[in-house]
Amino acid sequence: MCIIIIKNNKKLIKTETLLASAIKNPHGLGVLWLDKWNVTYHDSEDYMVLKTQRPYIAHFRYATVGAVNRANCHPFNINEDEILFQNGTVYGLGNKKKTDTQHMAEILSDLPRKRWKSVLEMNDSRFVTANLKKKSFQVYNKADWFVKNKIMYSKRNVLGKTLIGVYGTLKKGYSNYHAHLSRAMYIGSGQTVDKYPMIVSGIPYLLNKPGVGHNVDIDLFLVDNETELPSIDSLEGHPNWYERKRVEVMTDKGNVFMPQVYFNDTVKDTGVYEQTFTQDTYDDWDTRSFNGGWDYVSEQCQCSNPEPVLDYGDVYCDICYGDLTHNKDFYEVEMDEIKRIEQDNHFNL
Repeated sequence: MCIIIIKNNKKLIKTETLLASAIKNPHGLGVLWLDKWNVTYHDSEDYMVLKTQRPYIAHFRYATVGAVNRANCHPFNINEDEILFQNGTVYGLGNKKKTDTQHMAEILSDLPRKRWKSVLEMNDSRFVTANLKKKSFQVYNKADWFVKNKIMYSKRNVLGKTLIGVYGTLKKGYSNYHAHLSRAMYIGSGQTVDKYPMIVSGIPYLLNKPGVGHNVDIDLFLVDNETELPSIDSLEGHPNWYERKRVEVMTDKGNVFMPQVYFNDTVKDTGVYEQTFTQDTYDDWDTRSFNGGWDYVSEQCQCSNPEPVLDYGDVYCDICYGDLTHNKDFYEVEMDEIKRIEQDNHFNL
């Protein structure tokens, strides 16, 4: 999976884009800083180091080949001066300990520089090589990249996201969650940093009166701007009934976010305030029929309505790219490409 971001300017990337990159690719972050031409390595959750005007090439890793550790974070050395980033999988390379990217870097180290492009572009992965001595870099398979605000992304699935906080029927597992948020990225739960008055009258209303009431319980989601956000805005009657405003929310893990939360100041302030809204949850959406009756269940992701993505013998959730499993025998899968990979004895579904 993974994603590479090339920001060779002073523009700031949206926090939601960096957060989505980290959530989808939680196995490490490597950064080549293009002003100093030095490399640093971080945990994916340290994504805010990229909220800077400094230019960089960053790689968030989702481990498909090789162990999950700092040593397997990109980039990898090709030689003393040059390094390699990769988004995608080169099948047949790597093993349980070593990534396919490191293996590819070793192959390039034995080839003359003029052959690198032809070798790398034999694969549908996206690559970047950088020469730290000459202070230059080269992008491969450019047609498969996406550009927004003059910043290059090796995948588009982190773009166009908004972080929202919900406290009512949209909370995870509640009545409106499945219709509007089951495909969104669930970030976690927490409480508003400031106190707010929440009135529960059948459904809850949050008044924009900071300092009054309680630290309200909130669920955080990253939603798609083109599909999920308009649907939720319609449900909430934004901006004429409820209205989105940014507030500080601290998660149960101690992280502070600035989601957009729906307030409604048109209702009467009864003076009776609640900290949380509760409702019976609906857990019967944990599986989804796919490809003529194939039942998939979530293994690594928390998405209740995953759409399986078949990737050379691996099955991923198309929402968060967590691993999925199925309840059918592998050899019943009628996909020639997956059968070929199985015969290579490299990946098992």
